[in-house]
Amino acid sequence: MNEHPPEPAPDTLTDTTPDTTLARVLVLELVRVTEAAATAAARLAGRGDEAAADEAAVAAMRAAFNQLDIQGQVVIGEGERDNAPMLYVGEQVGSGAQTGTGPLLDIAVDPLEGTTITAKAGANALAVLAIAARGCLLNAPDIYMEKIAVGPGYPPGVVSLAKTPEENIAAMAAAKGVDPARLMVCVLDRPRHAELIGKLRAIGCGIQLIPDGDVAGVIAVTDPDTGVDLYMGSGGAPEGVLAAAALRCTGGQFEGRLMFRHEADRRRAAECGITDFDRIYGLEDLARGDCIFAATGVTDGSLLDGVRQRRRADGTMVQSTHSVVMRASTGTVRWVRAEHRLD
Repeated sequence: MNEHPPEPAPDTLTDTTPDTTLARVLVLELVRVTEAAATAAARLAGRGDEAAADEAAVAAMRAAFNQLDIQGQVVIGEGERDNAPMLYVGEQVGSGAQTGTGPLLDIAVDPLEGTTITAKAGANALAVLAIAARGCLLNAPDIYMEKIAVGPGYPPGVVSLAKTPEENIAAMAAAKGVDPARLMVCVLDRPRHAELIGKLRAIGCGIQLIPDGDVAGVIAVTDPDTGVDLYMGSGGAPEGVLAAAALRCTGGQFEGRLMFRHEADRRRAAECGITDFDRIYGLEDLARGDCIFAATGVTDGSLLDGVRQRRRADGTMVQSTHSVVMRASTGTVRWVRAEHRLD
C-alpha cells in the first residue's frame, strides 16, 4: 500500500493542483454514491424510525464508496451526538484502500442530513458528501459552530461573524440596494436562536425558520429561486465543512466559529489539532484546493426533488432521483436526474 504523506495541522491546510488529484470521471461517480444513500433512506421516509433510516443510508453509502478506485479517508463522519451508525472519522473507504491505487482523498459525509425530517417525511432531507485532496478538508470536531453565509456576487467581507446581526443586515441590504425589511434570513428553528430571531424581527426582515437540514439551509443562499439572502445561526461544525465545500464550488461567502459549551467541546477540538479556540474560519480554511460536492434529495426540498417511485408503461418499477454535483476548480454545477430500476 502506498505510504500516506504526513497530514497537515487543521489550521494550515495544504493546497493541491486540481486536475492531478480529482479526475473528472469522479464527478459523476460521486453522484452514484449519494444516489445509493438517498434511495436507501427514502424507503423508510415517514416511518418514524430515525435510526433505521440513517443506518440504511450509511450502509448504502459505504458500499458505493467501496466500489470506487480511491484511497479515501473519512475526516467528517456521522455525528457522535446522534449515537448514529457511523462512517466514522478515520475510516478508510474505496477499493484503493486495500490495493494502494487511486488518489488519496479526504472525505466529508452526511449520508442522511435530516434524519428527523426523513422519519416524518418532511422537506429538505439530503444525502451529501464532499471530497478533496488529502489534507484539504478541516477535520472539524463534532461540536456546534456559529455560521453566516451569503451567495455569490457581493463584495468580499460583506458579512462577518465579527459584526453584530444588525450590522450584517445593514451591510447586506446596502450591497443589494434594498431596505433591510426586504431581506430573507434562513435560521434553524431552535430555542438557542431566540435572541437572534428577536433581533432580526426588530429589524423587520423576513425569517425562514427550518426544522432541520443545516447544509441545505446554507446552500439555499446560492440559489435566487429560494428567496434566501443570508444564513445565520449555529449548527454542527461538520455540516459547516460540507456547506463550505459547496460554496467553494458555487461562489459565495461563509464564515464559521466553533462554539464551546463545556470543557468536553474543547477537548474534542484539541483532539482534532485545533489550538485557536477563537478563530473565525473562512471558506479556504474549511475546504481548500479543488473539491467536489454532491447531494441527492431524499425528500422534496427547495434545492432538490426527493426520491420518487413509479411504474413505467412497460410495467417496470423505477425510482427517480434528483442530484447536484459541483466542482470547485471549474465552477461547474451539474443537475442530474436518473431512473433506477427496482427489479
